[in-house]
Amino acid sequence: MMSVGDLLDRLQELHHRTAETPLFNPVFQLSLELSRKLEAGELTLDQCEALIGELECDALQSRAKRLQRMVDPVNVETNADRFAALLSQESGDLSAFRARWEEPQLHAVFTAHPTFLLPHDQASTVAEAASSDEAIDTDTCSIGAERPAVTLDYEHDEAMQAIANAGAARDTLVEAILRKAQQSWPDAWQQMQPLPFRFASWVGYDMDGRTDIAWYTSIAFRLAEKERRLGAYAVSLARIDPDHKVLKTLEAAQKRAGEQAAAFRADLSDPAALSAAANDLTAEHPDKLVSLTPVIDQLEAEARDSDKERAIALKTLTAAMRADGLGMGWIHFRVNAKQLHNAIRRRLDSDGGLNLSSMSAIATLRKALKEVTPLRTNFAALAIESSTAIRQFLAMAQILHHIDGDAPIRMLIAECEEPATILAALYFAKLFGIDEKVDVSPLFETESALEHGGRFLDALLAEDIYRDYARKRGRIAIQTGFSDAGRFVGQIPASLAIERLQGRLAEAMKQNGLTETSALIFNTHGESMGRGAHANSFEDRLAWPLSPWARRRFVRANIQLEPEVSFQGGDGYMYFATSDLALATLTRIAEARPAATDPDAPTDPFYRRTDISLDFYRAIRDHQHDHLESRTYSRAITAFGLGLLNSTGSRVSRRQSDLSADREMSLRQIRAIPHNSILQQLGYPVNVIAGIGSAADGNYEELAELLRDSARGQQLIRLVRSANALASIKTVAAHGELFNSAYWASRPYRGFESHLSEPCEALAEYLIKDDRTGVFRRLASRLRVDALKLHRLLELIPDEEPMEDREHVRRAIGVMHALRLALFQHMFIRAVSIPAFSRANDISRDDVLEMVFTLRIDDALAQLRRAYPISFPQIGDFALDEASDWPDRADEGYGAIRRDYIEPIDRAYGLSLRISTAIANEFGAHG
Repeated sequence: MMSVGDLLDRLQELHHRTAETPLFNPVFQLSLELSRKLEAGELTLDQCEALIGELECDALQSRAKRLQRMVDPVNVETNADRFAALLSQESGDLSAFRARWEEPQLHAVFTAHPTFLLPHDQASTVAEAASSDEAIDTDTCSIGAERPAVTLDYEHDEAMQAIANAGAARDTLVEAILRKAQQSWPDAWQQMQPLPFRFASWVGYDMDGRTDIAWYTSIAFRLAEKERRLGAYAVSLARIDPDHKVLKTLEAAQKRAGEQAAAFRADLSDPAALSAAANDLTAEHPDKLVSLTPVIDQLEAEARDSDKERAIALKTLTAAMRADGLGMGWIHFRVNAKQLHNAIRRRLDSDGGLNLSSMSAIATLRKALKEVTPLRTNFAALAIESSTAIRQFLAMAQILHHIDGDAPIRMLIAECEEPATILAALYFAKLFGIDEKVDVSPLFETESALEHGGRFLDALLAEDIYRDYARKRGRIAIQTGFSDAGRFVGQIPASLAIERLQGRLAEAMKQNGLTETSALIFNTHGESMGRGAHANSFEDRLAWPLSPWARRRFVRANIQLEPEVSFQGGDGYMYFATSDLALATLTRIAEARPAATDPDAPTDPFYRRTDISLDFYRAIRDHQHDHLESRTYSRAITAFGLGLLNSTGSRVSRRQSDLSADREMSLRQIRAIPHNSILQQLGYPVNVIAGIGSAADGNYEELAELLRDSARGQQLIRLVRSANALASIKTVAAHGELFNSAYWASRPYRGFESHLSEPCEALAEYLIKDDRTGVFRRLASRLRVDALKLHRLLELIPDEEPMEDREHVRRAIGVMHALRLALFQHMFIRAVSIPAFSRANDISRDDVLEMVFTLRIDDALAQLRRAYPISFPQIGDFALDEASDWPDRADEGYGAIRRDYIEPIDRAYGLSLRISTAIANEFGAHG
């Protein structure tokens, strides 16, 4: 049997042939060679699985090394020394030290984007390997045929564990801060209230794009978080003093929160059940704890009269309480602007004539905000409310009144493009009496929102009512999203557009007298370069979405900056999957100081030479926009539907549609993460790389000089190189050859593979009118022309940090693609070889074939199993007195069809998805 090493060597040989024949495709040729062996019986699916297992191990090891490199060093003692060294650099008085460490260096939000690619055990294996220098055990590499379902409960559990590890790491840093303060200012150190990091989550509270989360699910999650956090506080306090009198308070409140969480996890569709659960939660009770303020005051008073070690321990605990409140962290609710528009129209616009983009809408809302009288609410009002947006405000009110009255709640509004939308949110916050505890945050992510976001902020901050609200809250919060922005305009133009929007926020705050409020900027990028992360280093990862240039706008205006980023799903939680990784991650963030910058730093040439950089930005944006609007690009990305991808989250990515709709699937039907994932699986991160070369055309030397001399330009090029190191245009083209009628017609030509003549002829005839070969060839040609120009530009810019093992990784990815293409060919051949069956339930044989060609394999197999059942009555099942000679021999029925055709398709597809996972691991993240 051949090995992975043999395949890597063979691919290397095939690559040499491109010098002879430029159109030669090594990846597809290797797939043909593998396919021939597979169809001849020289290579079995069992042997394919063994090859895939070896590739999986290599990819997991690669991912572990990448994770380790991003946060290196990981060793706990080393990071303790690094953080101590960082603290020792602090000079000046206690007030300066407090200013540095009593404001969050970063807000970290643990979001549940569908990126749970790896099963829990495998993700843990990667994290453990990244936490040490040990290689991954081959026994833990294989995912196996069955992947556990990713449910909302699973996502929430994973988020809570990541936050727990992050909180423990923060405690370590807080203790070091307090110890440093005690040593330097022994008479005044207890004034310190360290808050170096704040954590939050929207898992279970994000209603944008989903309707499967009941309101009581959010309540149950918040109560479960309260139970878990109170338990952690109690454990910490018991370590200090196992007989401490506050322990009983914490433990009793924890027990009560657990009982209430269980009640809200039950079926509350019966009004009696809801009434019982709600009344228990809202009733006065000696164990009811809605604020930690009395506990914090009591523990800090005790710290003032304690010895040094006990005082440090107590103040470390109260710092955690002050940061997180009665939960694992703060929470973010999220709705769509349209949901909010529907709600406000129902409340203020009974005639239906209110245009929320008009000045009259602003005037209406301004008047309503001045006149609104807060209303009391209860759980019955929440239960009967039909509006998603209003329901979220009612849920927030109940959480603040009866679960945690200390921690404010963020209300994120997706697709928010009108200032009136924010005023509508403020109206409901005031209507339900929670405006002093809710931070309303618009999300700027679409092309239109980024283009008009500056004017949006100018108009919003000019409103007296909004300014009063911001001053009361002490902050202005905005959210900038990189996933959809990167999909619509490309990741590099998106980052530059978001950067300008952040600068406009600083200007608008200064012009409107809001410099005493802080600016909280939530950048919702993910872990992959396709979602706005930077693959080069953790410092780049932090500076890419909130650049030094943008930070200087706030520092120079004397505005406190509160940077916030998301750690998304199974990829982002990996940074906090072990205590070692969590501490390393927080230490790298503290060293990078994402909230600070040098206000006197000289202007980066990238921002000074706008005659070049602005044209560069516009050219890339236009190139990316052309791809997005191109029928060629859209058809290529949707050629396989979503069949290249594993299910990676609780939110369904595929919308139900008929076959013709699938054939004409729009890019806008695919969410950002699946879109990016498909680009990975096709072999070329278009939304990162494409357009850079074309934008440089005709101005290579001058642009290269600018990028070489600019820190931002160098960062941009580092991102492009990281993506380009994993990219292969030949691989993109290879996918189109699957649908090449001439290929299938020629494959058994001149007696080769004569046993495949019939299925190859059937495939050739079926695919004569298929457009996908031409589509992929046109896309590859366009990418190639742009790439030639990109390489010309990169040759003028030194590569200071070349990727380690670049060629090995590229070859490994190429082998994976070739093996998967061979499996697809196996599936195609088996599919057309299945005997014809009668049309049933409006599904024909051709429909099933089309399902296979678009990788809707589960649907196709369901139809085939229905057409060829193997479970039906046997004569021996009946106890009859009369004898029968018929049937006169054993009847195999459809068992042979299942064995020879249906089951091989099923198994080959399962193996192909394992390859998809391995490819994503080589990229370091899903999507």
